[in-house]
Amino acid sequence: MVRPGGRSARVQASVHTAVREILSERGRDAVTVPLVAQRAGVTPSTIYRRWGGLQELLSDVAVERLRPDIAPEDHGDLRSDLTAWAEQFLDEMSSPSGRTYIRDALLGDPDGSYAGQCSAYAAEQVDVMLARAIDRKEITPNVETVMDRVVAPMMYRILFRPAGLDAAYARRLVTELLDASEEQPFP
Repeated sequence: MVRPGGRSARVQASVHTAVREILSERGRDAVTVPLVAQRAGVTPSTIYRRWGGLQELLSDVAVERLRPDIAPEDHGDLRSDLTAWAEQFLDEMSSPSGRTYIRDALLGDPDGSYAGQCSAYAAEQVDVMLARAIDRKEITPNVETVMDRVVAPMMYRILFRPAGLDAAYARRLVTELLDASEEQPFP
């Protein structure tokens, strides 16, 4: 576990910045541990010791880039909140850079911890929307139901069947989830 401050945090920040700059300037194929180390002002051994290798470093950077910057917007009801969020999530994750970040997060993740972090980010966003809906006295599914019926299908399609993905697909998933709850309320 990395301490939130101190030298460790400074090293992580400078290395992450170096990776993002190199990716932006030269593309993914140009990223090497020695180049990142030089740009970040650390030794390659620091990167190897901390991350193990290039793929693990790229995974760490990807997970950080996949972290949402802000809470989901409040549109007044769960259907509107979840629909807007799902459309944005699909748009960001299915973009070329989003798919690259997802692949990088998974490729350097032998124990599943990065995938778990990415999943937790989405679940936290969903939880915020569900909490608002509960405060408004709306009938709501639980977080896992939203993850299973909205997030998981989108992620599968993004990774394995990206053709034809659009906002209508995200809206359909939300509609199917919430319409089913009107017919048979969630436990």
